[in-house]
Amino acid sequence: MADTKTQTLQSHTRLDPAFHFFLLPVAVFVLIAAIHHLYRYFVWMSAVHLLLVVWAIVAVLKIRTYALKVQDRVIRLEERVRMEKLLSEPLKSRIYELTEQQLIALRFASDAELPALVEKTLRDHLKPKEIKQAIQSWRPDYFRV
Repeated sequence: MADTKTQTLQSHTRLDPAFHFFLLPVAVFVLIAAIHHLYRYFVWMSAVHLLLVVWAIVAVLKIRTYALKVQDRVIRLEERVRMEKLLSEPLKSRIYELTEQQLIALRFASDAELPALVEKTLRDHLKPKEIKQAIQSWRPDYFRV
């Protein structure tokens, strides 16, 4: 689902309301409550409850991390395919010198500015933030996890 707002360097970060505003705050609250209960009323079931809360938090965080990792792998593949089509031969043979994070940052560059930005990235070893700051014509990505 595309946003109606134009995406820029300043607005490209994405918060997932269900994760950031529900799951994480509730997890923190339940963890604090479980620790408090264990401290005030030490019984084995309180310890088991705390263990289950920690288990659930780790599970939620791992599931989120796995989704983000798959997304990064897909972006890496998409960008390599895109670069194979857009770059000239000297740069095309150097695509695999780009790091995963550089490829992920380059996805925001328009097709027209991608070749020059890839060349600059390889020459100057730009970091992802520097790549994003160098982009003149932003190519939005609305389909992120």
